[in-house]
Amino acid sequence: MAGSKEIRTKIKSVQNTRKITKAMEMVAASKMRRAQERMRATRPYTEMIRNIAAHISKANPEYRHPFLVERDTVKRIGLIIITTDKGLCGGLNTNALRLALNTMKEWEAAGEEIEVCALGNKGLSFMQRIGANVVSQVTGLGDQPHIDRLIGALKIMLDGYINDEFDRLMIIHNKFITTMKQEPVLEQLLPLSGNALASPEGSWDYIYEPDAKTVFDQLLTRYVESLIFQSVAENMASEQSARMVAMKAASDNAGKVIDELTLIYNKTRQASITKELSEIVGGAAAV
Repeated sequence: MAGSKEIRTKIKSVQNTRKITKAMEMVAASKMRRAQERMRATRPYTEMIRNIAAHISKANPEYRHPFLVERDTVKRIGLIIITTDKGLCGGLNTNALRLALNTMKEWEAAGEEIEVCALGNKGLSFMQRIGANVVSQVTGLGDQPHIDRLIGALKIMLDGYINDEFDRLMIIHNKFITTMKQEPVLEQLLPLSGNALASPEGSWDYIYEPDAKTVFDQLLTRYVESLIFQSVAENMASEQSARMVAMKAASDNAGKVIDELTLIYNKTRQASITKELSEIVGGAAAV
């Protein structure tokens, strides 16, 4: 059994660790509220532009944008993977990267080539370790998403789709459900169809000025960018929630360890006192 001094040192070390995790928990709780507010603030804009894009997809203009055209065959896939820049947020990144790895293996087994855009340092490091073809990247996103930081990397992926460098554009990110629950999701960004556009009520058409091509090129590009921006906001809200929960669990575990070490320390101290008393009594009896 360790001596009293070693146990006191361990208790002090765990107490210092608990102070750090408790402080990180409080910081994450504060950031989590702001991240959730930003995430909810982006939803009305995303929903409105989704409705407009859905109506446009069902209309019959003289111009059909490449984002709306289904490819006959899929030989190359573009993948946008959104992760955090920092760790200490539980299994948030692990779950998303596991989904990405399993999905990429399925695509490779089907003979499909993959080009990756990594948003976040954790995803970039993982993709580089497994030897993925990373064509664009953004790290150091901070605690608040900024679309101007994302535009460059996203333009590479959107231009790649328009230029037939790949036939589908997919995205993996963590979807915020509740403070206690976040789950990784795989969604199709391009071509725009299915859940990405939903089903519009009725049938609408528009008068395009100056022409349909100019309007479509601007609107659908902004629409895809807004979807990715919303995904980044969801991922950041998930990050702070997961970090708060992880740090709370770490603080609680540290408290249990301190209680256990304190009990061991008291037992060791009591045994030491009993031994000393026995030696004194034995010495007195011998005299």
